[in-house]
Amino acid sequence: MTAAVTAPVSRLWTIDAAHTEAAFAVKHLMISTVRGRFSDVQGQVSFDPDDLSTGSVSLTVNVASVDTREAQRDAHLRSADFFDAEKFPALTFTSRRVRNVKGDTFQLVGDLTIKDVTREVTLEVESQGLQTDPWGGERAGFSARTTINRKDFGLGWNVVLETGGILVGEDVKINVDVELVKSK
Repeated sequence: MTAAVTAPVSRLWTIDAAHTEAAFAVKHLMISTVRGRFSDVQGQVSFDPDDLSTGSVSLTVNVASVDTREAQRDAHLRSADFFDAEKFPALTFTSRRVRNVKGDTFQLVGDLTIKDVTREVTLEVESQGLQTDPWGGERAGFSARTTINRKDFGLGWNVVLETGGILVGEDVKINVDVELVKSK
């Protein structure tokens, strides 16, 4: 008798926007860190919980949902100096491949598009587990992080300080925490 080999089965999951956040942190005046978030994150994920290497992600972030707890700064970030939200209303990430799966951690490589610039980035991802919600739905959680240079994406606005240095740092730390709902 020969044992049957079954291929992994990827399942479609939808991002639960109410329990998902894309956050960022960047140096200000070279002495402190400004943090912000995008509250409107949409997308779909396909993966097999038993084989994370089969995953794929399509994510869209509404630029207008930026929130740094400072209205004037948020308006500046939406302006043509930075994201140009009127012309480019969304940031997107589309995965290409999964690599280096080790238990609940892996790297997700994909294309990040900000404004009209697309660059390949690598996200360090950790599965937060699976859970059944009180209504019988299946949920999954993931946390991802990476660092990008904002100038690589056309976000070059800055001010040189009289004392040396710059007003806004170039490196931006990105953290994305997602909760997924298994599609029926």
